[in-house]
Amino acid sequence: MAKIKRKVRTITVDADKCNGCRTCEIMCSAFHAVPPYSSNNPARSRIQVITNRLEDIWMPVFAGEYTESECMGRNKYIIDGKEYNECDSCRAACPSRDLFKEPDSGLPLKCDMCDGEDEPVCVKWCLVDALVYEEREVEVDEKDIQTTVTEMEVGLESLVRKHGFDKVMDTVARMSKK
Repeated sequence: MAKIKRKVRTITVDADKCNGCRTCEIMCSAFHAVPPYSSNNPARSRIQVITNRLEDIWMPVFAGEYTESECMGRNKYIIDGKEYNECDSCRAACPSRDLFKEPDSGLPLKCDMCDGEDEPVCVKWCLVDALVYEEREVEVDEKDIQTTVTEMEVGLESLVRKHGFDKVMDTVARMSKK
């Protein structure tokens, strides 16, 4: 099987450097506003700073894949004397919490690395370097490349589950007549 080079874009989070300023949330939500930078609502951000102010914990977490079910894990971890649970660093939009869901529609959000920009805006605006962008090439087998579900498909599936297929189709038909 042939090997294919694939570009991988990642953001490394150094939680020890994060001071909880939340500039990353503000800039992400502003970048993803329509039109860009026209509004700011951190609830629409694809990065959220998970906080426990009493224990001085600040953990930037990026939106990942949508999952239809809740996980069964509720384990606790102690790192440097601080207690965390699995939800603290989970990237998924799931039924048990509102994190990484668009507040008006309930559609799941996913980090797109600010597609079209040189680097994600959250990284550009992180003044304490808690977020570091890296781009590298990796080799993968052709057979390992799966067709990925697009954001549009995930959003439509979510709307159909919430409102029903007929209502979504009626709405699309009505909108196409405008």
